[in-house]
Amino acid sequence: MKSVLKILYKNQANIYKVVLVITTVFLIVYFFPKGYKFKYDIDKNTPWPYENLYAKFDYSILKSEQELKEEKQQVKENHSPYYDYDNSIYLENRERFKEDLNAKFSLDTLIVIDQSKVKAFTIDLFDEIYNYGLRIDEDRYPEDKIVFLKSGDEIEEVVLSAIQSQNGLKSRLKNELNNSPYSLFGDEIIALFFKHAEVNVFYNEDLTERSLKQSLDKISPTRGTVKKGSKIISKGEIVDADKYQKLISLKAEYENQDWDDKSFYTVIFGYVLLVSLALLMLLLFIKKYRIEIYEDNNKVTFIFFNILFIVGLSLLVLHFNPEYIYLVPICILPLTLKAFFDPRLGMFTHVISVLILGFIVPNSFEYMFLQIIAGIVTILTVSELYKRANLFISVFQITLVYVFSYLAFNLIQEGSFYEIDTFKLLFFLLAGVGLLFVQPLIYGYEKLFGLISDLSLLELSDTNSKLLKEMAENAPGTFHHSLNVANLGEACASEIGANALLVRVGALYHDIGKLKQPTYFTENQKTSVSPHDELDPIESAEIIINHRAYGIEIAKKNNLPDRIIDFIRTHHGTSLVYYFFMKQQSIDGENVEEKKFRYPGPKPFNKETAILMMCDSVEAASKSLKEPNTKIINEFVEKIIDKQVEEKQFLNADVTFREIEQIKKILKGKLKNIYHLRVEYPE
Repeated sequence: MKSVLKILYKNQANIYKVVLVITTVFLIVYFFPKGYKFKYDIDKNTPWPYENLYAKFDYSILKSEQELKEEKQQVKENHSPYYDYDNSIYLENRERFKEDLNAKFSLDTLIVIDQSKVKAFTIDLFDEIYNYGLRIDEDRYPEDKIVFLKSGDEIEEVVLSAIQSQNGLKSRLKNELNNSPYSLFGDEIIALFFKHAEVNVFYNEDLTERSLKQSLDKISPTRGTVKKGSKIISKGEIVDADKYQKLISLKAEYENQDWDDKSFYTVIFGYVLLVSLALLMLLLFIKKYRIEIYEDNNKVTFIFFNILFIVGLSLLVLHFNPEYIYLVPICILPLTLKAFFDPRLGMFTHVISVLILGFIVPNSFEYMFLQIIAGIVTILTVSELYKRANLFISVFQITLVYVFSYLAFNLIQEGSFYEIDTFKLLFFLLAGVGLLFVQPLIYGYEKLFGLISDLSLLELSDTNSKLLKEMAENAPGTFHHSLNVANLGEACASEIGANALLVRVGALYHDIGKLKQPTYFTENQKTSVSPHDELDPIESAEIIINHRAYGIEIAKKNNLPDRIIDFIRTHHGTSLVYYFFMKQQSIDGENVEEKKFRYPGPKPFNKETAILMMCDSVEAASKSLKEPNTKIINEFVEKIIDKQVEEKQFLNADVTFREIEQIKKILKGKLKNIYHLRVEYPE
């Protein structure tokens, strides 16, 4: 039992990774859409590359989106809207109209014509106008539109123009009165009409929409059938519009078939194998080419979490509506991983995620092509993410690539600009806008996983931060030394393609341990008297070596990220505190225990920490140069860095001899500038 526990404990990191892969596979496959996968890719206007295809069962041919759109449009155009006729408004206003009419044409009025005829004409005119009612003016439908007029339980079909509009009321009254013998009383009668003529016909939106929905629901989604055994398409035959619809219909019918238990578990097993294979390829890539990430389970978890996040978001959109799949800003994945790690890992992870989604998305080849191309553009264009202008420019470029790629595919499939669904172009635009949320997302990841991005590095590089201000006040010499090293390191990193901002920040904080006992370090001593004069060399070496441990302690106390603490740990590697070692040798001879005078390491393990070690040693030692010239500086730089190479300080760092030579060249040039060397003119 103890041996088993010992094995488990020893391999706990690998066991964790296995559990992580299994959990990720389970979650992805569990939320996958369940159904048969059609084994043929269908591309419109291209030759059919497979064998002759025959129908294995009867199935209906689905109508194309364009056909359904045209039918729906026709139904909408021919559909009759509903209007409500309110009879109570008509009756109430008719009574009031009669009362005012009788008062206007009373018996004692001196008039030559028959008053009863005027009243009868006016009442008849009122009734005629309200025959189909009075409506407000609107541009909802044309005047010749057939509508349903609903009065109580009765519905009558009339032309919309038969229902009197408010704007046309005055002209109609004038026309009727001018063609009658009562035009003399036109103004009085019109005034009465406008006093009592109230709208009593109203558009019934609810009933109209329900009726329209019923009519649209009656549209059949299919046209005709394909009989079992009939040939659908021959090998090499062009997939025209008609053949395309037959194939698409067959695919839909195939994928919607009911599963039996055996088939269900077989398909699930297939999905598990494919997703597992994809994720294992990613894990093997990390192990082979990014071993420092592979050994950090937190970083591996972060990568798999991002895959789950993107795949999960895509599955959610697919469940809602497959047509909206391009709304998912999938390029956030390579953008995020590039910010925390490197472009190659970001691209590889992006491709793996796209391949996983390719199992389930419609038009999988088109989807994978668009997303992989967009991922490549993301990796190539987005640099220095902390600069907002760069992000906006890159988002614009990524959106353009989406649009052009989509247009190209549709031109191949449809053969016309007019058949392109321009509404989908809006999805690409919204996906581009979604990429702008990468910055707050990165901030959240930093807090959740304890990682660091260029955005945080930029904040840490501010020399007005609390910790750096404390160093400037209490250890000014160390602060000045750190600034010089930061400038040298940044230039060297830029030259060999390393992370210049990371090197700069690491250099600013690499010596913060000297805050513990600043006066024990030469650069902070204001007089020629040194505290080391009263100590033996072993004690002095211990103080010097301990600034590394104190630095780690201070860094953790101030919540500096691990990537910055790595610079504090490694900037001396396993080098020797040479001055005090030689001093002790002068006392004890050759019997000096070297271990007491050597830094505990670790050695630099990447380009950035290796650069800092070189720059730190060169800058610190350069203070001892007297009357430097070009030759002295060149030999000086060569000697220091060659000694570090000889001691195998860069054995664990992925820095090449060519890059070391480039770093030497930069350091020589910078030191010459620092010491203001000029061309020596002959006397």
